[in-house]
Amino acid sequence: MRLAFAGTPDFAATILAALIDGGYAPEFVLTQPDRAQGRGLKLTASPVKQLATAHGIPVLQPPTLKTDDARAPLLVRPLDVLVVAAYGLILPPPILAWPRFGCLNVHASLLPRWRGAAPIQHALLAGDTKTGITLMQMDAGLDTGAMIAAREIPINSGDTAGSVHDALAIVGAALTVDALHRLEKEGALPGSPQNDALATYAGKIDKSHACIDWSQDAATIEHTIRAFNPVPGAHTLLHGVPLKLWRATLLPGTTDAEPGVVLAAQPHGIDIACCNGALRILELQPAGSKRQTAAAFLAGHLLPPGSRIG
Repeated sequence: MRLAFAGTPDFAATILAALIDGGYAPEFVLTQPDRAQGRGLKLTASPVKQLATAHGIPVLQPPTLKTDDARAPLLVRPLDVLVVAAYGLILPPPILAWPRFGCLNVHASLLPRWRGAAPIQHALLAGDTKTGITLMQMDAGLDTGAMIAAREIPINSGDTAGSVHDALAIVGAALTVDALHRLEKEGALPGSPQNDALATYAGKIDKSHACIDWSQDAATIEHTIRAFNPVPGAHTLLHGVPLKLWRATLLPGTTDAEPGVVLAAQPHGIDIACCNGALRILELQPAGSKRQTAAAFLAGHLLPPGSRIG
C-alpha cells in the first residue's frame, strides 16, 4: 500500500514506530514545523520527525493545509491511506478525499465520548473508570467519523495523564497495525456510525485549567492533580508563591475546617481541607525546585497546622 503518516508528539511517534516495525513504513511523513523550545528557544524537531529521519523517511512540514498552494505538493502524490495520530492541523476536505481509502485517525478515547483535543485529561477530570482507543475514518466533523475499531483499557486509581497516555499509545499502535493488515487482506475497512447523542467534548487544556480550587470537593481536586500530571502540572499558591502538586490521595471522613487550610503536615503527607473532606499531598514541587516528597518539602519549609494554601 502507498501509505503516509501524519503526527507530531510522542503519542504519534509510538504509532509510527509500530508501523515501521510491522512492515508498514510510510512513504513520507507529515508533521508540524520545528518549534522553539527550552530556555534557549532552540528550534526542535517533533518526536515524529526525529523518528522518521532516523529511518530515512522523507518528512514534510507544511505550516498549514488551508490553501491550495499548501496542499498542492501533497495532492500530486498518489496515496492509498493516510494514518493520522495527534497531528495538530485540521485536514480540509481535499486532504480527506486524497487517499484512496481515506484518512484513518487514532483517537485516544472510546468515541463518541471525549471528542476533541484533550480526551485523556478530560477522562481523568471526569473520574472515568475506563477509556481506550478508537480507530476512526475521518470526515469533515470533529472526531465524528465512522468507527473502524476500538479497544478499551481501565483507568486505575493511581493513573495519571502520563500513564494513561503511554498505555493508550501502545494500544493504538497495535490497533492501527491490525487495521492495516485487514485493509491489505480485505481491501476495505467497514465502520460503524457514532451515536451523536452520547458525544462529549474534550476542549483544549491550558495552564489556567490546572489551577486548584480548594472549595471543590476532595475527589475533584484529586482528579485534577492526576489529569494534569505531567503537563501542565496542577498548581496552587503557598505564601503567594506558585506550588505544583503531583500526587495526592483522598482522606476518609469530613472536616469543619475551611477549604485550603492545612490540617497536618507530616513526613508521610500534608493534609489539606477541601469543601467536604480532605486531601493528603504526597508529592509536590516548589517554584524553582525539583519534584519532591512531602518529607523532603517539609525539611525545608515550615507549614504548621492552620496555615493556608491557595
